Amino acid sequence: MAENKLADLSIEFAVKVLKTTDGLKGHYSLVNQLERSATSIGANIREAKYAQSKLDFVSKLQIALKECYETEYWLELMLKADILPESCVNSILHDCGSLRRILISSINTTKANMK
Repeated sequence: MAENKLADLSIEFAVKVLKTTDGLKGHYSLVNQLERSATSIGANIREAKYAQSKLDFVSKLQIALKECYETEYWLELMLKADILPESCVNSILHDCGSLRRILISSINTTKANMK
């Protein structure tokens, strides 16, 4: 998948999370953590575009992947704490999982091409 497509998907994902959390009352620290991890995915993908080397590129994508996992954690926590409705969380988790799978594929492909 082209990196531009991955960058576009990550921006759409971040916007979806921001719109979901907009106006959420209380639990500001949890909302902040979710917003930070969700928006960090795209920021690291964008940084990877200008990596100094293939190793740096892989490193940036791995950070984005870790942010995906962190985002999933915050979403699951907010679901279990009844902060966000299940339908909303499931939709975002689906999108996060798609980003995660693409990142894993991109990382594996780049590593294989480095050999």
